[in-house]
Order: sequence, then structure tokens, then C-alpha cells
Amino acid sequence: MSGSLQVNGLTILVVETASLGDRGYLVHDGEVAFVVDPQRDIDRLLGLLREHEVRLTHVLETHIHNDYLTGGPALAEATGASYLVNADDPVTFDRTPVRDGETVAVGDRMRLTALATPRHTFTHLSYALSDAADRADVGAALAVFTGGSLLFDSTGRPDLLGPDHTEDLGRLQHASAHRLAALLPDRASVLPTHGFGSFCSASQTEVDESTIGRERVTNPVLTQDEQTYLDELLAGLDAFPAYYARMAPANLAGPDGPDLSPPAEADPDELRRRIAAGEWVVDLRHRTAFAAGHVPGTLNFGLDGSFATYVGWLIDWGTPLTLLGRTPDDVATAQRELVRIGIERPAAAATGTPEQWSPILAGFPTATFAELGTVRHHRPVTVLDVRRGSEHAEGHIEGAVHIPIHELPHRTDEVPEGEVWVHCASGYRASVAASLLDAAGRRVVAVDDDFENAVKEGLDVISAREKDAAR
Repeated sequence: MSGSLQVNGLTILVVETASLGDRGYLVHDGEVAFVVDPQRDIDRLLGLLREHEVRLTHVLETHIHNDYLTGGPALAEATGASYLVNADDPVTFDRTPVRDGETVAVGDRMRLTALATPRHTFTHLSYALSDAADRADVGAALAVFTGGSLLFDSTGRPDLLGPDHTEDLGRLQHASAHRLAALLPDRASVLPTHGFGSFCSASQTEVDESTIGRERVTNPVLTQDEQTYLDELLAGLDAFPAYYARMAPANLAGPDGPDLSPPAEADPDELRRRIAAGEWVVDLRHRTAFAAGHVPGTLNFGLDGSFATYVGWLIDWGTPLTLLGRTPDDVATAQRELVRIGIERPAAAATGTPEQWSPILAGFPTATFAELGTVRHHRPVTVLDVRRGSEHAEGHIEGAVHIPIHELPHRTDEVPEGEVWVHCASGYRASVAASLLDAAGRRVVAVDDDFENAVKEGLDVISAREKDAAR
């Protein structure tokens, strides 16, 4: 589901943040509204309130988020709405405390019932939406906002609070999902915050909408016994972005609204000085344009991929960041994405073309897996696989060096000397990695191709299981 959903005359607007794999929701009856899990850039929500000519009365958090900074405090302050946060969350700001089983009236028609659904966090709440005619009967709920708990064909991951809590939270999630399935009708729409590419999800799905009835028959948490579910869940977990460690403390403190005013313009001399000082100067263009010509020493995080996720994951926090974009809109888009994860202000920016940013340009070749297969017959090259550990284990090119992209900035000295062909699953991370190596003076080729073509082109692809069996 995207856009909006009509349920019993109520309008549910989906506020998508695709770059982080998250959704928030604005729900109204034509007069009053509530919001669930708002992102920090609240101007999008304020615009929707004006467009639909409704008054916001409540802002609700399902949990203290780990993957983005909330816009809840700023939105509540801007509108005068009540800000509902679990009473057991140790926040340092004023909020309306809410507990399991409590019902909140929103206008004359909407009723929300808080349901404790621990797993993603111990204090996670879901909210069941009922029509007032049903007297907040959860058994007649129209929808349930499940945050990071019950997702489409999946659940939130239980390891974000650390390994000491992972198994306990996994078992609690199994119980939480079964509680929702027992309380709610099959028709109730499931409206999660995570699961659309967010690393807060235990796994990903292509499903765009769902109901409790559908999840009963498709979601492993509802079809498997507790131990089977837990074993498979824990076996599938992989690394998550390093900046997540900063999000929960910031959300407990209550983030303010972001400053989205344009950064200062940098001329070529300033760009050169910043690069020489070890600062990050990030080129926002598509990877093919970057490979064809870029300012020496710049890094490529294109706006076409998970830009903020990978910048936030790889950068040493506090490093000054300068943005290079084709247009001011490109810079503004990048800036908006960065404030969602707490990177507040770019040090500077420049717009235009590489020729306007530097009198000297660098570049590197791009290639396909077919070309990699051919070149390996003619000369020795290093193949660098920058995918995550789980991806590498499922299948990798025999003899490839494996360094996950998030570890590469501090492990470049482990990449063998000579010509390096770097690949990921589809090209985005390969370009990021190639730009890091290129900036370090290495000779690189970025494989801009889908990994499934490695098998089709006859490269020796082997799984970790096959490798172990061959020993």
C-alpha cells in the first residue's frame, strides 16, 4: 500500500520515507487527525494537514526508534497535539504517558487502543484503530499500527538492544505477534513502520499491504512454533548501520526540528582544501556519471540508492561533510535525508558539473560480470566483494576478497595491491567502495551489474556451505 487507504470513511495517508525503508501514517476523519511514527522532517506532515484541512490532535510513537530521529516532539509543539509515548520509556521531555490497554479518543469517530507488543524494544506498543461505534472494541478493529513489531511476512529484529537481550526479545516477539492475531479480526489492516528496506526488519519483502488474516498464513512468526521461529530468526540476522547506536539516546532526549536552510557555497579552492584536510566531499550523482569524471578525492554516494544509510554507516561521526550535486534540489534532498539520522548541517555544498568544481578530474572504468570473467582469463586481478556477510555466505566468487562495505573505510590496507574489481549485488555499494579506494590512490574497476549474472556468465560462484564441504 502507498498513498492512502479508505476504511469506514476514515482516511489513512501513508508518509513514505523510501530511502530509510520506513513509513509513517496520518489518519483523519475529515476534521481531526492523528499521526503515528513521524520522521524528523515534519514539513511533509504539516503540508498534508493543510491539504486535507484537518486539525492534528495526537502524535503517537510505537517505540523509541533506532534507525531515525523522530519528528514527534517538534510536530507536537508546532500543532499543540498531545504526544503519546509509552509511560515506561525513560524520556527526558514532556509527553502524555500511555500504557497497555489504554484507549485514546481522537475526535468523535476514532478510538486507539495501546497494545504492548515487546520485541523490537521491551516497551514497544502497537495501536489498534476502531470506529467509535465499536466502543474501541479491539475485536472489531479496522487497522493496527504495528511499528517495528509485526511486519509484512516478517518481524522487527530483536538484536538492536545488544546480544544480552536478543533471545529474550525474540521470544517476546513470538508472543506479541500471537497476541495481535488472537485479539484482532482477520480484516484488520496491518500498518507497520519498518520492513520496506529498513535494517530494523529481520528480513525484507516485496509485499505492499497486508491484513491480520493474511499474516496468519504467511508470516513465520505466526506459522512456526517459538523455537523454530527463533532459530531461523537469529540465523538470518546480519550487521546493521553503526549510526543506530546514536538514534535511541537522541530520541529519548527529544530531537528538535531540523535546519534545512541551504549550506554555504564552496568554490574549487575550498573543495580542494577540505579534501586535503581529510574531510568528506560527497558527490551525489549517479555512479556511471561519477566513474566517468569526478573531483579527485571525492566519494560517491548517489541519491538513487540508500544514500543516508550508507553515509551514516561509513562516516566517522563528526567528520565535516560537503555535498556536490547537479542542482540545488539535489543538495536539498541529500540534506533532508541526512537530518533524519542526525547529521545536522553540511559544512558546504557546490552545484553544477565536475568541470566547475575542479580543473583536474579523475575517473575509473565500470564493467559487467561478463567482462570480469573475460579479464580473469588474461591477467590476475583482485576481486573485492563488499556485500554483507549473509550475502557472501549464500554465494560468492571463488577467490574473492570479502570486506563488507561498512568495514572498508578502516580496512583498505587489507585490499591486495594491483588492479581491484569491486562488486556488490547490483552496483551501488560497489561504486561507494570504488570511490573510497580511488580516493586512496588505488587502481579500481567498479562492477555495475546484478550479482545473479555472475553465475550466468560462468564465474565460479560457491556458497559457504559448499566451501566447507569441499574442505
